[in-house]
Amino acid sequence: MPFVKVTGLSKSYRAGEQPVEVLRGLDLSLEAGEMVAVVGASGVGKSTLLHLVGGLDRTDAGTIDVAGIEVSTLPDDELVAFRNRHVGFVFQFHHLLPEFSALENTEMPLRIARLRTSDATKRATDLLEQVGLTARLSHRPGMLSGGEQQRVAVARALAMQPSLLLADEPTGDLDEQTAVSLHDLLRQMHARHGLTSLIATHNPRLAASCDRVLRLEDGQLHSA
Repeated sequence: MPFVKVTGLSKSYRAGEQPVEVLRGLDLSLEAGEMVAVVGASGVGKSTLLHLVGGLDRTDAGTIDVAGIEVSTLPDDELVAFRNRHVGFVFQFHHLLPEFSALENTEMPLRIARLRTSDATKRATDLLEQVGLTARLSHRPGMLSGGEQQRVAVARALAMQPSLLLADEPTGDLDEQTAVSLHDLLRQMHARHGLTSLIATHNPRLAASCDRVLRLEDGQLHSA
């Protein structure tokens, strides 16, 4: 059975009085360990797809199964637990808390989960070392470059040891050289942590580095 299985997924939003259909009867399968890119024009629904798979939003119709968990039918409290335990998110904008250091930002999900302080600090420190930020542990976001901030965001996304990584335009706010560096990092972390990854991107180089590329168009996915 696929690690992620999406069947007949539909989602629409209201624009004034009229509903706007974003996804319609979409199907998607990801095998465990795959890294799959989703490409398509801006506004086509890539972010919506990731939000639905990750349990940040609710479907209008269809089913979403992740690691044997039917996400689309979970009650709210179980959906929160599912996100926290199984899914790591990386967004275009890092969403780091400006008053906290790189280490504290990375520790945050662990502290919320009430992991012992010493264990949280060790895990966060190890992750920041893996993303090349050993010398930046005490730096706040304002003292870091854009690429470094996004590396902290990657470390934070992996803090709870998720099995599924969802990245929404992770290089969209970076210059080309920094974006290439982040591409390499995502691939390394994907392999090192045994992840299944779904990445929405406009960047052809990042898409080409994935195992498969799917194009989202007219509410459905097609092989690119």
